Amino acid sequence: MNAPLTHSLDARYYTDPAIFEREMQGLLARTWQFAGHVAQVRETGDYFAFEIAGQNLFCIRGRDGEIRTFYNVCQHRAHEMVTGAGNTRVVVCPYHAWTYELSGQLRAGPNIKSVPGFDRSAICLTAVRTEVFNGFIFVNLDDAAAPMDEWYPGVREEIRAFVPQIDDLEPLEWVEIPENCNWKVSVENYSECYHCPTNHPTFAEGVVKPETYDIQPDANGGYVLRHTTECQSLDKMTYPIDLSVPHAGDYQSWFLWPMFSFQCYPGNVLNTYHWRAKDADHCTVFRGWYTEGGSESAVIRQLAVQDRETTVEEDIRLVESVHRGLKSRGYRPGPLVLDPGCGVMSEHSIARLQQWMREAVD
Repeated sequence: MNAPLTHSLDARYYTDPAIFEREMQGLLARTWQFAGHVAQVRETGDYFAFEIAGQNLFCIRGRDGEIRTFYNVCQHRAHEMVTGAGNTRVVVCPYHAWTYELSGQLRAGPNIKSVPGFDRSAICLTAVRTEVFNGFIFVNLDDAAAPMDEWYPGVREEIRAFVPQIDDLEPLEWVEIPENCNWKVSVENYSECYHCPTNHPTFAEGVVKPETYDIQPDANGGYVLRHTTECQSLDKMTYPIDLSVPHAGDYQSWFLWPMFSFQCYPGNVLNTYHWRAKDADHCTVFRGWYTEGGSESAVIRQLAVQDRETTVEEDIRLVESVHRGLKSRGYRPGPLVLDPGCGVMSEHSIARLQQWMREAVD
């Protein structure tokens, strides 16, 4: 007897602004989100501002070397504390010059000593859960969230095995890619390679072997999807690799639900995707490439250009078409292709991803 078919999500999960708002207040505020890289806050007092789930935040390195994240708001009258990136000895609110230590504790404020009972020690910028994961800074607005190693079991160590030089890596470039689609459409497209042989000839013929490609959910129930495959034969590779290095002939990707992915291209080349949701119809994808110390590399630059001109451009057309299609009155969610043998032509990863999407909303 045949098992019941698993159908894709209803279009409303992608197009309904009310569902998007629920995600912003719920899912995106209770999951680990990428903030930046430790190279951005190398020195004491280095900081950068960013936004997660509609909240303005900033990371800063303290005098004790600790990287902390705070809501970007003064505890006096709610003015934003910093913009952009920079370095500072203390954090000073531009509105009334209330001054905070790099640890977030209130240090001083004009005329506050004249206020009877004013207790400086009781006032501190509001902190946000922060973890450094192989040099990448992640935050979670949920103070009670489990640590990243529980969310993504084994991933930290696996990445280090594929990219042993990761502690020395810094961003060479981040490319910002606006997409006219719901963030989940873009994440789904990234999380399957069913479409790769048809739509990504350069990636499928000059980087990886599609016939070996597989994507598997974590066997221990973690919120991670692992992409695995082999590199193309050396005579077909579009860039040189040294196969004498462990894992140099492998490709592996670790998608960390809901909005980040580490990728190790053949040759132990680290690159990343991270997503930012703007509204129900728009998101931004950031494509990152890394080298030791952020040093120039003609090979990585060429690979990044190749990626942008092929896979990235091809995916933009795909996801924007899907998002338009989701608004069609004629769309009826079809069954996912779940091959018991898995492999590149199966959508097992999408079934798990859509399970997480459904649970986050319902």
